[in-house]
This record gives sequence, structure tokens and C-alpha cells, in this order.
Amino acid sequence: MKNELAIMVAQTCSGNTHEGNINTLESLARDASKAGCDMLCLPEVSGLVSQDSDMLQRVLTTDENDPYVQACQRLAEQYGLWIHNGSTPVMSTHPLPVNRTHLVNANGDIAATYDKIHLFDVHLADGRERLESKKYAPGNRLVLADTPWGPMGLTICYDLRFPQLYRDLAARGARLLFVPSAFNRSTGAAHWQPLLQARAIENGCFVLAAAQTGEHEDGRKTYGHSMVVHPWGNVLLDLGSEIKTAVLTIDLSASDAARQQIPSLKNARSYH
Repeated sequence: MKNELAIMVAQTCSGNTHEGNINTLESLARDASKAGCDMLCLPEVSGLVSQDSDMLQRVLTTDENDPYVQACQRLAEQYGLWIHNGSTPVMSTHPLPVNRTHLVNANGDIAATYDKIHLFDVHLADGRERLESKKYAPGNRLVLADTPWGPMGLTICYDLRFPQLYRDLAARGARLLFVPSAFNRSTGAAHWQPLLQARAIENGCFVLAAAQTGEHEDGRKTYGHSMVVHPWGNVLLDLGSEIKTAVLTIDLSASDAARQQIPSLKNARSYH
């Protein structure tokens, strides 16, 4: 099992067409390859950002025919690069789309997929509401991806507020936890960093959270601050609020070391 992983973290302001987002993806994959990276990591909804449910129903298709997923596979094979595509909406067996993340290996094969389990449904005091469950169907499956660098746990955005999911992934051996996101600005400023640090510390895992930033074509405003957090809780990378990328090499053996120093996974007890 390898320990050193060279990653490019991309902070983007994705749009509401596959074509435009594929153009961005092509540029990022080329840059990641030139930088000698093993893996390119993208935010939630990098394939398509839209709050228009009718539009999603018109343009979306299954994994096998989705142009963004196909582009990820093509570019991964072309550059010999692992691509974690953050997520993109696709159709599955549900009447509604799912918000699905794809981890594509360097041969262009899909190594793992995960459908976002926890959907952000909120009713605000002023009467406004945001109901992801009206647009997406929830996933129901924990996913641990097998990679040359060991197991990696797949999650998406609002999942971050449900610590048991991360505990279960860590208990099954995850050395790194993905949290691709499109956090809004108010909750991002209040909660984003402490939640990421908590998930890293309590599980002895690297947390890799590529995030959307800026004002999107559908009017959404996202927080940015893509982060990589060390298992000890140190913030190794914070991309601020600009559209940008960063290259970082992490040593995943630090996850093993953190768990030896604070063996909370082994010390956990059942209770009632």
C-alpha cells in the first residue's frame, strides 16, 4: 500500500451546462498531469449546477451516457490520473436524479460511486425553504473505495453534519475522507472549518474537501475555502474564496500514526 499521494485540489464556480464544466475539467486534468499529480479532486456538482428540477429531468441521463462522467473517464485514462469528480447529478433507478460522486482510476474505469445520503431540507424563519429532497433522491449505501493508497471514504457536503457516517467509514479502515461540497456562505463561515477538523480529529483521517465558490449561473452563492485537514486537525490547505487550484502531497501513514496515538476507534464501547 502506498503512502504518498500527490493531489490537485480544484476550487471552481461550476455552471449549468455539461459543456462548460467539461471545458474546465479538461484544463484542470491537463494541469494536474503537468504537475505530476496522482489525483485531481473536484467539488460537489462539478458536472452540473442547477436548482431547476425540470431542466435536470430534461438533460440528465445514466452514468453510462452522462457526458461529464464520460469526460472524467476519458481524461483519467489520457493522463494516467485518478479523478475524484466531486459529484454530478445523474439518473438511476429512482424517478428523481441522485447526487453522485465518481472516483475514476488511472485506467479510466469507475472505481467507486456514492450517492449523497443526507439531503439538505431546511425551513427558514422567514418562510423560505430549501428542499433538496424535491430535486434529488437520497442514497442509502456507505461506500469505501479501494485505492493503491488504502481505503478512502466517499461522502458529499451535508453529510458532514452526520458524524456517524464518518465514524463507520473510519472503523472500516478509511485513511482519507472526501467531502466535496457547495456550502452556502452563511453556514460556511460559521461551521465549515470546525466540522472538517472535527471529522479529521475524531476519526484519525485526512479530510479532503474541494468546494464550490462564487456566484453561479443559477443564482447560488457558495463559500469556497476548499480544505485539506491532517488527522491531527491541522489545516494543511485553505483556498480562500477565489477560483484556484493547489497541489499538495500528503503522507497517508499519518492516519495510521494518529490512530496509534489516540486509539478512539479501538476504545469505542457499545451503550444503551
